[in-house]
Amino acid sequence: MLVRLVRRHVAPYRSTLLVVVVLQLVGTIASLYLPSLNADIIDNGVARGDTGYIFRIGGWMLGVSILQILATVLAAYLSARTAMSVGRDLRGAIFHRVVGFSAQEVSGFGAPTLISRNTNDVTQVQMVLFMALAFMVSAPIMMVGGIVMALREDVGLSWLVAVAVPLLGVAVGAVVSRMLPQFRSMQKSIDSVNRILREQITGIRVVRAFVREDLETERFGDANRTLTRTALAVGRLQALVFPIVMIILNLSSVGVLWFGAGRVDSGDMQIGQLTAFMSYLIQILMSVMMATFMSMMIPRAAVSADRIGEVLGTDSSVAEAPGARTELRGGMTVELDHVDFHYPGAEVPVLRDVSLRAEPGRTTAVIGSTGAGKTTLVGLVPRLFDVTGGAVRVGGVDIRELELDTLWSQIGLVPQKPYLFTGTVASNLRYGNPEATDDELWEALRIAQAEDFVREMPEQLEAPIAQGGTNVSGGQRQRLAIARALVRRPGVYLFDDSFSALDLRTDARLRSALRPVTRDATVIVVAQRVSTIVDADHIVVLDDGVVVGQGTHDELLEHCPTYQEIVLSQRAASEEVVA
Repeated sequence: MLVRLVRRHVAPYRSTLLVVVVLQLVGTIASLYLPSLNADIIDNGVARGDTGYIFRIGGWMLGVSILQILATVLAAYLSARTAMSVGRDLRGAIFHRVVGFSAQEVSGFGAPTLISRNTNDVTQVQMVLFMALAFMVSAPIMMVGGIVMALREDVGLSWLVAVAVPLLGVAVGAVVSRMLPQFRSMQKSIDSVNRILREQITGIRVVRAFVREDLETERFGDANRTLTRTALAVGRLQALVFPIVMIILNLSSVGVLWFGAGRVDSGDMQIGQLTAFMSYLIQILMSVMMATFMSMMIPRAAVSADRIGEVLGTDSSVAEAPGARTELRGGMTVELDHVDFHYPGAEVPVLRDVSLRAEPGRTTAVIGSTGAGKTTLVGLVPRLFDVTGGAVRVGGVDIRELELDTLWSQIGLVPQKPYLFTGTVASNLRYGNPEATDDELWEALRIAQAEDFVREMPEQLEAPIAQGGTNVSGGQRQRLAIARALVRRPGVYLFDDSFSALDLRTDARLRSALRPVTRDATVIVVAQRVSTIVDADHIVVLDDGVVVGQGTHDELLEHCPTYQEIVLSQRAASEEVVA
């Protein structure tokens, strides 16, 4: 997976990679040439006292050194730019794939792991790519060239190379092979820490309300300790690598001096050749060391690449059909025709044989007890997920045959949990219509009963909104979300329990102001309170995923026991509050 992933995303940078290879080749050849020049100075210049020869060859060495430095620095710069660009492309590819996921895929992966895959995992691949471009091109050239140049200096000591290189490779390989399972565990531990931290930050009010700080601290501590143990295990293995390399490197240097001294004494080898041979042996072992460092990083990057590949290889269950329609047949009628839906892995369907029809100019309400499937029903209309049975039609067309942008452009959704983005009041309202004027924004705020508190803000439309809208109250956040949908002026309005955070008086004023605006649109309202939907043109009663009643408020009071029970329970609750 790592090779396929890198090959696919490195392809646009082929010309840069060619330059990097050429520069690495130039730098490596230059570094291989330097010990030979140094040996010539020692054997032919210093030994004979020829100062002119020393300066002449020394000048060549200086020029070769400058060439090596320039080539190495430029190659490292281009390698870094390429690696960072690939990292940017990977993050963009993951982001665009995740944005296209339906709610089913997002919940299947989980938000914490999607975040860590787009940050930590991409960083691992990015780092290994940089190391590969910066060192792995030169390492094999240096190793092969070093062996050739070492044999050129003296064949009699070549057995030291034949012993040291395999010994180093086997020793480090044994350590690295034990790291792979640890790296897999580490990435899972990072996901676990991210998940628990995100849960605690999101649910901090619940944690405090139930005095569960100690329990949550222990949960996080367990996940943190697991990650720490795994990281320490990996760290201990990594700590073995450098001492192993240095021991073999130093033993090899001692071996060259020990056995080379005898050859110098017998006249089979000159001192310059001995120093050059030692330099080449060090270069060979250093190239092996660079390769082993890469081999330490590759297992973790391979795990990260597998995790990235899982995201990039997952197609959304909500996809456009080939030749999807871009136009609707008629009005914005929403129809659910014998709809069934169950979540993956669930034994019991959430919705069973649900049929309803919502027409333009009419308000269709959906009510039921908690867990009846109301939010799931509303989520089927904009294809947050697809039905598992039956069909959903908008404008007489099955939504699975519609182009997604065409469908979504006609829908204004106010979710059960309204979310505001970092920015200003105006930027959040224009999320539905970037071309909306300030007058249109104020009109939407007036209808949503949000004009008063926005005007009280010092910056008014330019008042800052924190991430998630945490700097405004729940009711204000709810009204701003409703205003955002109104700015869009869609053909279908979906209000998923969007009035629950409002008091009864504000709720009534808002619904009264909505009627003229939504006169020609299809309106579907999910509600918990009967008072919110009592004036609806058509009410659908859900119970355990099944439609148990349809009609107006008065009709349902006569012949729908479930609706009667809801009305009586809310009336009794209100009487208790008054008492």
